[in-house]
Amino acid sequence: MVVLNRIYTRTGDDGTTALGSGARRKKYDLRVDAYGTLDEVNAVIGIVRLHVGEEPALDGMLARIQNDLFDIEADLCLSEKGPGGARMTATDAQVDAAHR
Repeated sequence: MVVLNRIYTRTGDDGTTALGSGARRKKYDLRVDAYGTLDEVNAVIGIVRLHVGEEPALDGMLARIQNDLFDIEADLCLSEKGPGGARMTATDAQVDAAHR
């Protein structure tokens, strides 16, 4: 068994977390909350996929949803957003497919 006595972040805990771009945000920032929530949804979908192995069509659909969620999470983590800011890389085709 691995025993972790001390874990260091090298930056301390000043109430912020780093985005993929290196920018820092408060831990209660809506963007951080959004990708944390999407990560939890993605984990639940992974658990569901463990139980639908005999339903290849359903498993395939859930796999595509997971991939789309990963794309959106990466956008939230890496890109600066806001009025006039960069658009998410989630495509219209992905959104349309989610509605089918």
